[in-house]
Amino acid sequence: QVQLVEFGGGLVQVGGSLRLSCAASGIIFRLNTMGWYRQAPGKQRELVATSASGGSTNYADTVKGRFTVSTDNAKNTVNLQMNSLRPEDTTVYYCNGIVIGLDLRRNEYWGQGTQVTVSS
Repeated sequence: QVQLVEFGGGLVQVGGSLRLSCAASGIIFRLNTMGWYRQAPGKQRELVATSASGGSTNYADTVKGRFTVSTDNAKNTVNLQMNSLRPEDTTVYYCNGIVIGLDLRRNEYWGQGTQVTVSS
């Protein structure tokens, strides 16, 4: 079993910065893709940013140029540096990981979510 534990989040003023971190633990052969999603109340969960094992990254248009996703494969962690935060970035952020187990099967895991609040 794999667990994703998130760190960071909190309250910040408009234009400020926050850094989210997520650590994967458990029986992991290799991380395939790790990233971040967010979900506002009453809305579907949406992609924020992902980083694949080959180094490619993918960002939502709404965060391009403001957020940066990075991974540390040695530590099985993914980070999200969020700059120039806006009130509309306020919501719960979830860490996501697609992990390859020892049986070489890919499984998807989610963190518990961390609240980000941007005050105006």
